[in-house]
Amino acid sequence: MDVLQPVIRPYAWGSRTGIAELQGRPVPAAGPEAELWMGAHPSAPSVVVRDGAAVRLDAVIAAAPDRELGAECAARFGGRLPFLLKVLSAEAALSIQVHPSRAQAQAGYQAENAGGLPIDDPARNYVDDWPKPELLCALTPFEVLAGMRTPADAMELLRTLRIGRLRAAGVELALAGGAQDALGCALASILSWPAGDRGALIDEVVVACSRVTSGPYAAACAAIARVAEDHPGDIGIVGSLLLRHAVLQPGEAVFMPAGGLHAYLHGTGIELLANSDNVVRAGLTGKHIDVPELLKLLDPAVAVPVLHPEALGGGVVRYGDRAPEFRLFRVDLDGGAKALPGTGPRIVLCVSGAVVLRNSAGDTVKVGRGESAFISAADAGVSGAGPGQVFVATAGL
Repeated sequence: MDVLQPVIRPYAWGSRTGIAELQGRPVPAAGPEAELWMGAHPSAPSVVVRDGAAVRLDAVIAAAPDRELGAECAARFGGRLPFLLKVLSAEAALSIQVHPSRAQAQAGYQAENAGGLPIDDPARNYVDDWPKPELLCALTPFEVLAGMRTPADAMELLRTLRIGRLRAAGVELALAGGAQDALGCALASILSWPAGDRGALIDEVVVACSRVTSGPYAAACAAIARVAEDHPGDIGIVGSLLLRHAVLQPGEAVFMPAGGLHAYLHGTGIELLANSDNVVRAGLTGKHIDVPELLKLLDPAVAVPVLHPEALGGGVVRYGDRAPEFRLFRVDLDGGAKALPGTGPRIVLCVSGAVVLRNSAGDTVKVGRGESAFISAADAGVSGAGPGQVFVATAGL
């Protein structure tokens, strides 16, 4: 077992308080802190101390994959830790984005390599050949746009807003037939809006949203108005109309499969995903945008229900069973030792109190609030004792 030295990603949309507060550092932080990475992705691997030396976790795993991952996990995932655990803390809206399936990621990665695009080129969509299903569990109220509305719901919202330009361009007409692929057509029409008229369309949408102060679309319209403050002049503001709006309460979660359109808006949460950083964006960002590729990956029918944890007894809950790369558990440790859920490699993140982890050989590590540890497959019989609460990420074996 190893205490992790995670990596903070300072993306511009990050909060200056969420991660710092969790780690017990002074707030506000000196700059935005968007994501805390705990894992072995090669672009930002955590560090562990082995034999008195600081070593990257991906290097540790590569040196002995069967020992660190277990033979089954190593064989199934090519000797790679299959998941990446994050704390995500958003002060401003993230980009509108989708993630690829495994086949799409492999094809896209190979094509960009064959085209001679350097791995660190900002124009790359695919920085690895892995899919990126992900699960977001709220630590604070967390506002999201996740999944597309039904055609009927999108049509009703546009009728409520009475946006003349969208009606004249046939966007409402495209939705009127009710076919699910009409959503993709409507999104394509919005994202390809003539540059000379985009500003006027965005202004019209923001003014229309500001008029909606009651009814079923009031919260979504207020969110879009706030997004417009974060990303003025971005056509993604208009595209956001087609996305479902929700506010997750602490302990609630959403699972985002391949092809699901989404944008996280505000809050702090636990994010567990396949060990990938493949993102294809359509708006609300200064990073590379590739609308044709996003539309190719988009699946408008992807449903994104709010997930509630499944109680397994003894203070342990599980968040679904939806991806082969990962599972997420939350464990309340009330003082007595309790076996940790999961098998194979695990990462444990303490979110309250302080926890002592012990394996069957009697080795121990202590993790306080905001700290994390890597448990290799060779660490048998690991238990935790609090008081405290931890999230446990493990492979979906």
